[in-house]
Amino acid sequence: MMAPHRYTTVSAEGMDTATAYRLICGVVVPRPVAWITTIDRDGRVNAAPFSSYNYVAHSPPMVAVNIGTRLGELKDTARNIRDSGWFCVNVATEDTMETLHRCGADYPPEVSEPEALGIALLPGVATPVPRIAASPIHLECKLDQAVALGRGLNTLYIGEVLAFHLSDAVYDGRHVDSVKLRPIARLGGPWYAALGETFHRPALQRPPGEPESSTSQSQA
Repeated sequence: MMAPHRYTTVSAEGMDTATAYRLICGVVVPRPVAWITTIDRDGRVNAAPFSSYNYVAHSPPMVAVNIGTRLGELKDTARNIRDSGWFCVNVATEDTMETLHRCGADYPPEVSEPEALGIALLPGVATPVPRIAASPIHLECKLDQAVALGRGLNTLYIGEVLAFHLSDAVYDGRHVDSVKLRPIARLGGPWYAALGETFHRPALQRPPGEPESSTSQSQA
């Protein structure tokens, strides 16, 4: 039997931004990483990683990324999404981690990370935003809404997925193989994580939109 936990209670009322950021990032783990490409008004391609990211709807498919301000100013990705209405989520993997991490440096707006770091791009199909060739999955998105959160330091950008691009190295025409994908996640502080051990449990409910006859397949 597990020994009872001993807790330290930290009140969030009036908590300063640095402390709140450190705690929330340490608690909400692991977090998937969105390697987001956008274009600015001059057509320059920006690429930056964000780990406050997840899917928020499936009909139609929608994803959301929370982007905070930097010293009171919009980050390049946020400004580009607002200006153009488009963005692309490139799934981050173990193979792309080092380059993705370097994209997190504070490049000035006039510098394109793909140009500076030699990142190969593919043209967008459903949007004008290029995709990162090294990523096995791309989600081309159209901005649906931008929702200001909290004290105004954070905005949630919700995008409708217009097209999925799935490498046949990880996709069999029906399912994405998460093990072959080798996605990375963010932990607290400077830490990333790989997928690690996986655990199988039978599905207890049918996935949305699946007919009853597919229940046994969804459990496989």
